[in-house]
This record gives sequence, structure tokens and C-alpha cells, in this order.
Amino acid sequence: MKNPVLIFMLTAACFQQCTYPVQKDLATIKKPVPASKKEAGKIEQPVAEAGVILARPQVPILCYHRLRDYRATDGSGAKTYIVPATVFRKQIKMLADSGYHTITAEQYYAYLASGISLPQKPVMISFDDTSEEQFTVGAAELDKYGFKGVFFIMTISIGRPGYMSSEQLKALSHKGHVIASHTTDHHNVKKYTGDDWDFQLAKPKNKLEAIIGKPVEYFAYPFGEWNEAAIPELKKRKYKAAFQLSSNKRDSIEPLYAIRRMIVPGTWDGVAMDKWMKVNF
Repeated sequence: MKNPVLIFMLTAACFQQCTYPVQKDLATIKKPVPASKKEAGKIEQPVAEAGVILARPQVPILCYHRLRDYRATDGSGAKTYIVPATVFRKQIKMLADSGYHTITAEQYYAYLASGISLPQKPVMISFDDTSEEQFTVGAAELDKYGFKGVFFIMTISIGRPGYMSSEQLKALSHKGHVIASHTTDHHNVKKYTGDDWDFQLAKPKNKLEAIIGKPVEYFAYPFGEWNEAAIPELKKRKYKAAFQLSSNKRDSIEPLYAIRRMIVPGTWDGVAMDKWMKVNF
């Protein structure tokens, strides 16, 4: 008959030997962190000097406003800011067929500031002013190709007729599109004084963050107009970068706060847009 005491002692010894290292590992080895928590606790890379940032090749950034057919009431300059849905779809198809890959504002910032690599033929697609067709037409078309967009939101318009709702903004963010700030009510940054800075920079940022539950770190100047006085105010309110228009020069001292974008008119087909992307960037 086997000795039950001996069996117990051997079993206990084996149990202790086999389980202790595992318990020790569990106590000392960090478990994988979910992607969302990595984002929340990520360590920022040091920002390169202005000269280094300016030397990096620019990425084409497209800027859209309205995605609808022209109306009899539209003024002579309407075709600059209005792109019919059929034209927009052709432009986006050209990007997909030509091998372009969309990038987010965060990816572009990481590339400019720290030299993080980008996919081949990168392009950033952005939308200004919160119009609802940017959700129903713009985002719907991007989703077909797995593209991501950056939506610069004018918060006073949220939920108004013809503009996106809070739920639509949440849906965009949930799908991986970027929600960014475009002031409270689209006033020119060059005219801000006193409390205007909080009203136009901090207030919309706080509102958007409350809606999507994520940091809002990017800003687009209304009309593409900016001045040096805006940059410390943006930094103070934790904006990492700001976007102007391609008709203006980049800033030699703070290039991250004067990133160029190109307005896309409704008169361009895909070929024309591709041509001007190469010319402007």
C-alpha cells in the first residue's frame, strides 16, 4: 500500500514549486494594456525643432465645407465651397483608385513633430463647419473605402437644422474619425481679445470632449486666418496643432500651428484634384 503521508508531501512540494513562479510572474509582469488605455496614458515624444519640422515633406490636406448641389440662391463664389455629392464621390474614388491612404490629425502631428512614419501616398481629408451632409454624404463615402476624416466643428451649430447632432459626432468618433475644434461661432481669430480666447478656444474644446469622451487636440482657424497672438493661447488650452489654408505660408517658428490645407472646389474632377494636390504640397 502506498504511503499517504509521502504522497501528500510530494504533492504539496510539487504544487508549491509549480505555482509560485507563476504567481510571482503575475505579480511582476505587466498585463497587456487595452489600446484605449494606452492612448490615455501614452508618453509624448519630444517635439522636433522648427527647422526639422519644416524640412519634412508636406502631406496634402483637403478641406471640404458643403457637400450638396448648387442652388439658384448661391452666390458667384459658391462653387469654391460647395461640392456636389456626385463630384465628391468621384474625388474620393480617385483617391482610393490611385492608392492614397488617409491619415488622421494625430498621425500627421506625430510625423511632423517626431518623424513617425506614414503610409505610402498619405492624404488627410478634413471638413469644416459641422454641416449635416458631411455625415450623410462625406463620412458615408469615406467609410466605403475605410478612409478616416477630420471634422472641425463649430459648436454653436450642433443640433441645429441642417447641422450635425451630438449623436452623429459621437458616431463619427466611434468609427475612428477625428473630432476637432473650429471655434464656438466662427469668428476671426485675429479679432480676439480678453475673454474671446476662452469663449472661442476653451469652450468648444470642453463641449466636444464632453460629447465624444476623448481629448480634442486640433484646431482650424476660421477663414484660414491666424496670427502669432493665437499660438500661445492655443498652447495654453492644450491644442497640439492648428490648421490654416494653403494660400498662406507656413510659420517659421511655430510650424505646427500653421499647417496648410487646400480647399477643394466643386469644379474639380478627380484628375484635377490630384494635379493640384501635387502642385500645392
